[in-house]
Amino acid sequence: MLSHVIPPPRGYTKAHNSLVRHPRIGSDAKVLVIYVQGLPEEDRDKALGEHARALRMTGRAYQKAKADLVTHGYVHEKRESLAGGRWRTVQVFSNEPLTDEQAARLRAGVPADGYENVGASAAPDAWPAPSAHSPTVGEPTGRRAGGLLPADGEQGEDSSHPPTEAAVEAESESQDQDQDQDQDQAEVLLAERVLLSLRHRTRELSLGAREARKLAALAAEWLRRGVSAGDLRLALSRALPEDGVRSAFGFLAHRLVEKLPPHPEATPEFLPPPPPLSLPLLACDGPGEEHMFRPHESWVTTCGPCHREQQRAYWADLMTRAEADPAPPRPSWRELAAEAAEAAANGGATCAEEAPGYGTRATAT
Repeated sequence: MLSHVIPPPRGYTKAHNSLVRHPRIGSDAKVLVIYVQGLPEEDRDKALGEHARALRMTGRAYQKAKADLVTHGYVHEKRESLAGGRWRTVQVFSNEPLTDEQAARLRAGVPADGYENVGASAAPDAWPAPSAHSPTVGEPTGRRAGGLLPADGEQGEDSSHPPTEAAVEAESESQDQDQDQDQDQAEVLLAERVLLSLRHRTRELSLGAREARKLAALAAEWLRRGVSAGDLRLALSRALPEDGVRSAFGFLAHRLVEKLPPHPEATPEFLPPPPPLSLPLLACDGPGEEHMFRPHESWVTTCGPCHREQQRAYWADLMTRAEADPAPPRPSWRELAAEAAEAAANGGATCAEEAPGYGTRATAT
């Protein structure tokens, strides 16, 4: 593949490689994150479904994209009750994965581990009072950095001073580590969902949310070793004990450890059978000067040329003897029938006489 990439000087949206290269997030979900991230701040205060309609996503595609974003921590939802018995759903959207605790802090307008709710502004009473200095300025405040990048960001680095090779390698290693961590977290979440879904196959394997979270690390190791979610669910739910499962947590923990498949690279590949060992050199029994050959079978005592010469001499001698002493002509069937009829007409005793080259014939005495 030939690629020609021109970095835009302005009007672009930065997206993390862990999102763009995420193997378990669909393309619709990635486009939705990048689209919302690139909007101006005043246009983000909408439901995620409205942004999906702006991208002309169908209902089924949007539901799948939203499920991916919720599963991997990019979107968090919570229903809240209002006065008059009404309810509303509060959505927290981020271009980086957030935990439930971080999302709860952002809903409350409190910075959470370096993230801050961009859409929530401080109350007017909390703003610093202006000073008498001309021009009027307020007291210095901390920088308000949100979880989303600006819509029209300028390129920050100076192209005249490219980064060093060491810096590029360090950044690449950091991105690989982040991607591995995201992959591990996605596998743990998928394993936890598989464990919780076992209750639909049999009630004996029903787990609580806390129990499934404790076993998720063991089940995620199966996924890392190439086992699909369906195969993992089947391996944990089939061949149950005849007397039933007393403790679902203990039974699944034991099965996850005892039946853990080996690493794919540790499984020996099919090797072809080794070639047969060649036999040692032998002295040929044929005529002529003594010479050595390697037989193809243990019972062979002559080499190929000598064996063919012996066969040629044998057949030549056989043909010579046949020409020197030809066999008497064999009687025809007509002659044999006439002799048998004559013997029967005479009514005498018969004896068996050997007919040369043909067998025996009956003769009268």
